[in-house]
Amino acid sequence: QAGSRRTRPQKSCYFGVEVSEELVWDTWELGREITKTLQLKNVHIKMQKLRFKSPSSKFFTTLFPQTIVLSPGTSFSLPVTFRSLEKRENSDAIEFECKEGVFRVLLRATLPRHMLEMPESVLVPACAAFDSSRVIFFFRNASKLVTSFSWVVPEPFQFTPVSGTLEPGAQCEVTVLFTTQAALVYEGIATCTFGDGGELSTSLRIQALSKYPHLLVSVPGHPSQMSGQEDTQSVLDFGAVAVGDAVEKHFEIHNLSSVRAPFRVAQAPRPSLLEDVFFCEAQQGSVPGGSTLTLPVRFSPKTVGSTSVDYFYITSAGNVCKAVVKVTGSCKGPLVSLSSSVVDFGLVELGEFAVRTLQIANTSDVPAHYQFSIDCSYSVFSVDKPWGVLAGESSLTLRLCFQPSHPISHYRRVACFIHHQKPIFLDLIGTCHSEQLKPAILKPKHLRLYSIRERRGLTIYPPDILSAMVAEKKLLLDENGALFLPLQESDGDPAEPPPVSDPVGEDLKEGWGDDVLRFRHVTLDPPEILFHNGPCSRPLSLTNHTKGRLTIIWTSLVGSPFSVTPLTCDLPPLKTSAFRINYSPGQDNTFHGAELECFAFYTVVKDHQYMEDSTMCPPWCGTLRVSGHSFQPGHQHFIPRYTLQQPTLVFPTLNQQACKSILFQNNGELPITFSLDPNNLSVVKLHPTSGLVQPGTHQIFTLRKTPAEENGQKHILSLQLNASQNHIQEITVISVAEKPRISLEGDGTLFFKPTAVGLSSERSYLIKNVSCVPLTFEWRIWSPDSQVLSVSPKEGILQPNESLAQTWSFTPLAETQYCLKPCLVFCPLRTQSSISSIKKTRLSLRVMGLAAQGTIEAESPVVDLGPVLVGSCQMCDLVLLNHGSCPLRFSLTIEQGFTGPCLPEELQNDPIALDLECCNGTIPARSKVIVKATAKPARRVPYSWSITYEILTSTGQVIAGAQSLCQVNAQGVYPMLTVSDARSSGSVEGISKLQLWNLFSLETLNSYLQRDPTPTELTYRVPTRHSLRRCPSVFTPVLLDFNFSAAPLGSEPSSVLLMFENKGTIPVEWSFLFPADQQIELEYWAESGEFDATELHEMRVQDNKLFGISPRSGSLLPGQQRAVQLTYRHEFAGTDHLPVLLKVSHGREILLNFIGVTLEKDRRYIHFTSSKHTFAPVAIGSFSPPKQIYELYNGGSVPLSYHIDMEPLEDLKEENFGHPILQCLNPTGEVQPGRTAFVEWVFSPLEARTYSVDVPIHILEGDSALVSFEGAGYDARALGEAAPLSDGTPSSLSSTQKVPLPGQLVFLSEERISFGDIPVCSKNTRMVFLYNTSETERVFYTWHSCIHNAGQVVQMHPESGELAAGESSHCVITLCASGSPSFCVQDLICQVTTGGALTQYRSELQQWELEKERQKNEFTVMDRDTKPSTQPKSLQATGARLQPTPGSQWKGPVPSYPTCRTGQMTQREAADVWRRPDPPRPFLLHLLVTACSHSLLEFQSNFPSLQHKHYIQRSMKPIPAPLTHSDEPDRMAGISLTPGPEREIITDILTSLIRLPSRQDQAEEGAGSALSSPTPQTPVRRDLSSTVLGEPGPWEADPQGFQPQEQQPEVREAIKRLPEFCDLTEEILLNTLQNIIMEACVGEVVLTARPRVIALPPSSIR
Repeated sequence: QAGSRRTRPQKSCYFGVEVSEELVWDTWELGREITKTLQLKNVHIKMQKLRFKSPSSKFFTTLFPQTIVLSPGTSFSLPVTFRSLEKRENSDAIEFECKEGVFRVLLRATLPRHMLEMPESVLVPACAAFDSSRVIFFFRNASKLVTSFSWVVPEPFQFTPVSGTLEPGAQCEVTVLFTTQAALVYEGIATCTFGDGGELSTSLRIQALSKYPHLLVSVPGHPSQMSGQEDTQSVLDFGAVAVGDAVEKHFEIHNLSSVRAPFRVAQAPRPSLLEDVFFCEAQQGSVPGGSTLTLPVRFSPKTVGSTSVDYFYITSAGNVCKAVVKVTGSCKGPLVSLSSSVVDFGLVELGEFAVRTLQIANTSDVPAHYQFSIDCSYSVFSVDKPWGVLAGESSLTLRLCFQPSHPISHYRRVACFIHHQKPIFLDLIGTCHSEQLKPAILKPKHLRLYSIRERRGLTIYPPDILSAMVAEKKLLLDENGALFLPLQESDGDPAEPPPVSDPVGEDLKEGWGDDVLRFRHVTLDPPEILFHNGPCSRPLSLTNHTKGRLTIIWTSLVGSPFSVTPLTCDLPPLKTSAFRINYSPGQDNTFHGAELECFAFYTVVKDHQYMEDSTMCPPWCGTLRVSGHSFQPGHQHFIPRYTLQQPTLVFPTLNQQACKSILFQNNGELPITFSLDPNNLSVVKLHPTSGLVQPGTHQIFTLRKTPAEENGQKHILSLQLNASQNHIQEITVISVAEKPRISLEGDGTLFFKPTAVGLSSERSYLIKNVSCVPLTFEWRIWSPDSQVLSVSPKEGILQPNESLAQTWSFTPLAETQYCLKPCLVFCPLRTQSSISSIKKTRLSLRVMGLAAQGTIEAESPVVDLGPVLVGSCQMCDLVLLNHGSCPLRFSLTIEQGFTGPCLPEELQNDPIALDLECCNGTIPARSKVIVKATAKPARRVPYSWSITYEILTSTGQVIAGAQSLCQVNAQGVYPMLTVSDARSSGSVEGISKLQLWNLFSLETLNSYLQRDPTPTELTYRVPTRHSLRRCPSVFTPVLLDFNFSAAPLGSEPSSVLLMFENKGTIPVEWSFLFPADQQIELEYWAESGEFDATELHEMRVQDNKLFGISPRSGSLLPGQQRAVQLTYRHEFAGTDHLPVLLKVSHGREILLNFIGVTLEKDRRYIHFTSSKHTFAPVAIGSFSPPKQIYELYNGGSVPLSYHIDMEPLEDLKEENFGHPILQCLNPTGEVQPGRTAFVEWVFSPLEARTYSVDVPIHILEGDSALVSFEGAGYDARALGEAAPLSDGTPSSLSSTQKVPLPGQLVFLSEERISFGDIPVCSKNTRMVFLYNTSETERVFYTWHSCIHNAGQVVQMHPESGELAAGESSHCVITLCASGSPSFCVQDLICQVTTGGALTQYRSELQQWELEKERQKNEFTVMDRDTKPSTQPKSLQATGARLQPTPGSQWKGPVPSYPTCRTGQMTQREAADVWRRPDPPRPFLLHLLVTACSHSLLEFQSNFPSLQHKHYIQRSMKPIPAPLTHSDEPDRMAGISLTPGPEREIITDILTSLIRLPSRQDQAEEGAGSALSSPTPQTPVRRDLSSTVLGEPGPWEADPQGFQPQEQQPEVREAIKRLPEFCDLTEEILLNTLQNIIMEACVGEVVLTARPRVIALPPSSIR
């Protein structure tokens, strides 16, 4: 098959023989034989014998069939030959047979075909969107043919190569390229066609995944950030970097995705003239998934004092994410200063010299190149180190020398040029005297006075004229001794310092000939002379611009190639004098350069006698730069070797003068001359323009330029070196004057979101300096608008290309729309060298904002948390809504309240039980905020929290008063557990539900479970081991008895099922903890071993597991129920106690005292649940107090007799004036095993108080007990409606069964029927239903009742019956109240037997009786030697002896105790006895019937609203309660009849006899009236009286049975008044209603159907 992978034949093992599964011939030629060998190997431990059959086809041949013997581990080679006769595929098989079985080996000959082997699928590595990934896979030509292939690949995959040809066995490497632009999962099928003409194809599954990258950028030491806005991201600060140096720092790119993320690094656009000082070599790259990449950034500043700012954008492929890194750094240069700005050499005699020292210091850490602008060889002043390099943070001591050549005053200002720093100036003064000339001594104060006079324009006058003007009072002296004109007095303080001038410009104009200043005293023309290829003498003119006579003296140097003629001369005022400069080089091919010095001074200053300090004028020093060379024409000049730093200069874009410096270093061994093209001097001012640089020294060039207001200027300065056109060094100067510009975000418009009045909104606004100079800015807001609008920062400095994010705040004061226009004023940053005033620029920003009023609403005005466990917490979300268009700042306040019955004074000091996560916050516009609220109730009371809110301003002030927001309600609850039902089985099966309710104190238990736990009960909120003792400490004050009653030893365990129900609203977890469950388990060595009697008893009970609980713990959801089975095993005689703790988690703890009594066999025992009994309260003054019941339960296995001692009752009677307070109506009686006897009592109080009497109860042949009887009397007139009237049954006693017992098939619709309060002589009926829940089993039931209880008669109809599978039946309960009031508590028992068990019992009984009859007539004679055969107890065991069991009719519930026999047969005898089959054990259902009958007068007075609901049988007479028990004991005993038909007949006869006299008189009177009455049309039936009355009626007087017609209505009325007729009518109506209900239950009648309306025909009008 095409595309399948070819595999080698697999070997298999058949019956211990290892052999190949098949032999394949894949390469063969037509007509040629090819032989292959089939290897057979015995891998078994035994010798194998094989036989084989030759192939059936003629194409495959092998050896002649023979037996192959293979010893263990040996092999056999079987040759198989294939010869093809035609070109097609052939197949056959060789069959081998051994002792264990047969197996086959296939033989196949295949034709050569094209076949490619390749993987089934290729998984391309995941990549990022807009990126690509690659993977390589191989496929191989598995055929013997040359195969060509071609791929068809779906997008976005690409294969390389797409097509090709493969030799047999060759493989091809294919590269899969995956490129995508979306984050998706890609899966495609690539199809490869191959073979001759591409007739074959195979497919390959390609899978790939792409994801969006997520990049974060961070600076070391700062958190990662991601945003595309400038000035809000990571800042990479380089700090201050020395000019010319380069510092490298790094930032990191974090790839948080799992795929490789390519990125690009781009520099933000910046002004074109801004220097590029930041460099990031990595323009693009990729970050592996989940890793970090570090990128370097280099900072190389060029301008000292500048601060550079730039931005780098890092964008991922496809611009999925974008980050910004802000880089900033400043440039620092040298900081050089002189220890003094003036060096005074004092007075020096001619021919001598003076030396002074000067400190030059560099306080910066950047090295400084300095150069003094003085030629020490041609000047009277000299410096020992006129140039050099001053290291960082170092100083140097300079030695200055003054050697005058003429007796005059000398003054020269020398500039010290420093690379990357403005020049500093040094004033050198000195005076020379000779014997003939002694000029005035020049002092530093003369310089200060001269500068003031120069500013005031008085320096053009010679001192003699100034003195004459002072004498003439034309000039005055100020307080500092400086001269001033009187007209200048009003100009201000004459002593104020001169205005700041440009020292750089002043130094550049030092050569007298600069016309930029307002006036110069002496000028030289030309300012420099170059001796290049010209005459060796040049003229020089010197002009006097003063109004005094000047003397000119040149400083000459002997042996210098440069000379001046004449050296001295006098120059009249405003005249010009000519000089001659000569150049006489001493040798050829040399370079010379010099700075010639001359001094000009007023001639009158030669005589110091005429000089005063106020008129003293220092000389002017002028310099002339000369240079030349002695190279002959045609000779090549020296090639200069030099370094020129920063040949390109960019001047600031301000429209003011700026200065830059260039360092020229002579790196060769020969001097270098330089000269500037004179055509460039009008554009850029350069100093010096010519000169000589000695080998190893440097020259600092200073350039000055004032940018013009044009688009741009670029100048090329040509610096000629060594006076040769071949050595031209170009200096590029860029100078553009531009206006300061700041870019405002959003085209100068700022919009604020709607804001509530009084609140504040903030927005970030970006401004950017798009010029090349630093700017100072300030926001100016109109004063009225400043209360609404503010900005931070309000002012500051913006560096070039820097962006600044400002925070604007909008605080409206009124509900309106605001349109504000703040102004941004900015200008270039002022520096110390700024001379002219700086023009400021203004920009306006339009700010729009809307103010509105806002309110807050809650999504739910009322939040009901429902029940919350006290002591726990319940969280909820308060959703606050802001429907307005503006955000609101709020503050929440909680007020706690309580609802329901509670005492406010007890709760007013409770802390607020509701906590809010945040009481203050802000809600955005048209949105919601969720506030977490946590309720922590501390009491079981309903909480109500009212939450109000206040709107706050931005400063926290309240705008308006508190407003209601919502209300949170919660109900503090404890876990509520209730016993809703109880069932008994086993030994206590005969106990009624009411008795069980009292034995286990379930009414009290439920009342305790409904109360709040005490604080000590919550010591351990959940079950835990906390005690080291075997009797753990109890944290609860509540103790109850769980009494399992009594049963004989060896009886079936007493089992009680309690239905626990969670009637609360929260889940409940409960546990029953035995003492061992609360004890901390200790090591063996820690046990003391000393136990008291209680501990030993509890240990015995727990070790023998006498008490059991299943399950011991559980949890119930609200409304859920769970049955818990409590068992007590009767294994040891005696009374057993065990304290069991019922623990409700986070709730109550109740200690349950489990009590169980196990009796010895044949012991007579009455089980008293308590030694105290309380009767129901009875009203005093009652003529007929009700009868009440006291129960005696026989817990033994034998009947017993009891006797109640009446002597305490007689004593009580005597104490109460002979009134029988307490009477016992049946003080003696007999109780059957497992049955309950009902003792009737009558409690008749005289006073409204509590009576108590201790009465002994004696048990025949048993133990006696002393029971305390109590009863309370009350005054009905005083209590009124609060009188305690009830039937005495617990209120929590359930009326329906909730706990199904195992094996229970029949259920009652109700288990408790309460007739309530009824009058005497009334007949009441109720209806219950029996349900057979079995789907297959038929059941029989029998009711056992009809016993008198306190004078009441309870009847059940029908008394027995059967129920088919799934059938239900009704039973009618009739309660006939006697004539005396009483409490009726009757337990009716329904005995249920299954049909299958009854049928089996009858069958077994019939066989037993047949066998019994047979054994009467037969006997068996057995030989003594014959062994007795084993006879089973089955029905086939004919030899077994029968043991008759006397059958007795059932009189009540059969107790489950084992039959106790004194004589026990041996085991062998018991095996031979065939006992009479026992009847099936019925299942018992208990029906509790309760009622409380009252006399007619009491019923009418106490229950008037219930009077119409009861029918009074007038045929019965109310019987007053017996006054004493001993009046007629024999007569009372004589009329005591067993309930039944006999009693009914006797009752009817006696009733008729008693009423006969009165009825006879009525009959005689009716007979007389009947004779005169007409005969009725419808005769009355004769049997009415016999049926109803049982006596002859008045109509029997008529022998014909008819009465006159006129007497018929009276007869009818008389009949209707008869009690018998009323009783009959009541019975008919009751039966009718019962029939209707039954028909409705079976579906024959629909009571809810719409009644039919029968329309009668209209009556005709005649």
